[in-house]
Amino acid sequence: MSAFVDQSGKVALSIFDDLFEGKFGKQRKEVLQGPKFGVDTSVIDLGSGQGLVVSSDPLSLIPSLGLKESAWLSVQLLVNDMATSGHAPQFAQFTLNLPPELSKDDFKTYWGYIHEFCSDVGVAITGGHTGQIPGQNSTIAGGGTMFLKAPLERIISSAGVSGGDAIIVTKQAAMTASSILAKSFPHTVKEHIGEALLHEAQDNFFRTSVLQEAQIAASTLAPKVELRAMHDATEGGILGAIDEMATAANCGFIVDNELLPIHGVTAKVCEVFEIDPRFSVGAGSMIIATAPSCEDALIHNLADAGIAAQCVGYFKNAPTEKYIIENEEKVPFQFDGKDPYWEAFFKALTNKLT
Repeated sequence: MSAFVDQSGKVALSIFDDLFEGKFGKQRKEVLQGPKFGVDTSVIDLGSGQGLVVSSDPLSLIPSLGLKESAWLSVQLLVNDMATSGHAPQFAQFTLNLPPELSKDDFKTYWGYIHEFCSDVGVAITGGHTGQIPGQNSTIAGGGTMFLKAPLERIISSAGVSGGDAIIVTKQAAMTASSILAKSFPHTVKEHIGEALLHEAQDNFFRTSVLQEAQIAASTLAPKVELRAMHDATEGGILGAIDEMATAANCGFIVDNELLPIHGVTAKVCEVFEIDPRFSVGAGSMIIATAPSCEDALIHNLADAGIAAQCVGYFKNAPTEKYIIENEEKVPFQFDGKDPYWEAFFKALTNKLT
């Protein structure tokens, strides 16, 4: 039996609590935000009012997706996590455990894009580890860590939610899941939804950065006072991200299903692979918690920048009160932590879809 039973992707809350709770090494007073389910960034007090924000994520190397696309995912998912602090990352370290089958030319292409995408967002690569591992045939090529330094009073985390805060969702659900599936299995997607929609779904892939909306949020609203928390919608999708924010802050929430941004092409691709876009990998969409009555100003400024956003619900004080309104009925929210994208992706590979 594997360590995490039959679950692919990020572990669920129950597994995190069972295996990690209370086992985080020596406790140091400088660690203001340490490991916690639903929190992607740690915060360390550097003194003099300055803080160090740190975040780690897997690095992608998906042959069916492409080297440029794999490098984009590797860099951008790290950048998105760091952006939830309200700031852009500054430094990065990468560990690469590569398959022997990867050629030197392909690695030079892959790393060239890592360098390019880091440069584009102002990130300096400060070190890491590189090697190749016999038998390594995973789509995960290693891991990366990014860092930034900023005033502590302007650093937020996904655990900063309070009851009554508005829940704003940017762009649309399942952008990453649907665009990767469209790029990895284009003939299947084209057969079901047509060539024009196939290209529209594929084009969403390079629209999965949330750095711009994070910076707009941090400049529009006062961090920690009006801008409470941010969380990018990765594994578990937009509803999984909202649930993680509530769990991290010991809060509940109520969300109106009809207000969730599930647009035409992403919904159609998700239908082809029979996955729920609300719970599927959604990098490119940011979940933003604002103090009551602050949501309209932020939504207005995001719209001015061409970023669609809307309020879909509110956080609640009671952690047991997690609800979703479906068909005008308030029902308890339920999610087992399993992102349906992973099973769909590997099922498509097994079935040799193209």
